[in-house]
Amino acid sequence: MAAGSAFAAFIVSYSVKVADQWERAVVLRLGCFHALRGPGLFLIIPIIDVIAYWIDIRVITSAFKAEKTLTKDTVPVDVDAVLFWKVIDPKKAALDVADYTSAINWASQTALRDVIGKTMLSDMLEGREKISDELQKIIDVRTEPWGINVISVEVKDVLIPSALEDAMSMQAQAERERQARVILGDSERQVAEKFGDAAKTYANNPTAFHLRAMNMLYEGLKKNNATIVIVPSTAVETMQLGGLAGITALTATLGQERGQEGTPRPGADAPPVKP
Repeated sequence: MAAGSAFAAFIVSYSVKVADQWERAVVLRLGCFHALRGPGLFLIIPIIDVIAYWIDIRVITSAFKAEKTLTKDTVPVDVDAVLFWKVIDPKKAALDVADYTSAINWASQTALRDVIGKTMLSDMLEGREKISDELQKIIDVRTEPWGINVISVEVKDVLIPSALEDAMSMQAQAERERQARVILGDSERQVAEKFGDAAKTYANNPTAFHLRAMNMLYEGLKKNNATIVIVPSTAVETMQLGGLAGITALTATLGQERGQEGTPRPGADAPPVKP
């Protein structure tokens, strides 16, 4: 009786199986595919039925990389990428390939090396999204017969030799300096053109030129708070200020204005006188 109970308990424990929500059980009956079971509770026949694989149907991430791979312009690079994939047909994943996880990793690495060999370094550094899309298409075609769906591929990093990195940095700096010089030269050309236009205007209108010259002298004296200004004699004759007498009169006028600004206004409160 006890032996019968123990045997019955063994049969029940062997027959009753439970699969999680994200699992599928591949059941073989006498060595042949019988059914997919799960999720939840299911039964198998002892000895006759065998669960060959437990397949995870969730999205899985796999990191892969290619080291010292030559680009189309013969530059060795190290590329790190991440693959997002899931099993959509557990039967194919279990029966059509021995180890679908290892197969996906190898397919991803070979596809990455193929893409690197067909891509220029500049395109690889600037167009990672394009490379990722191309990798996704290639890997998806290779893994589709195994019941695998590639959701996306993300290129994480592209490493180049340090010497080449320094050279590219120097090239970028030289390019920035060249652009700065071009902009500066263009600015100087525009300023020269404006000066030329102003010279033509003043040449045709001497009165405006004299008034502008006098205004510049006046503003210089007023801004710098100076009483003595060294002016070339040719500039004095050009501005028609009447020689040194005109300069002296102009300076005296400015001095009077400053004196008036510093004089207290009538009616202002006088400081208190101490006894």
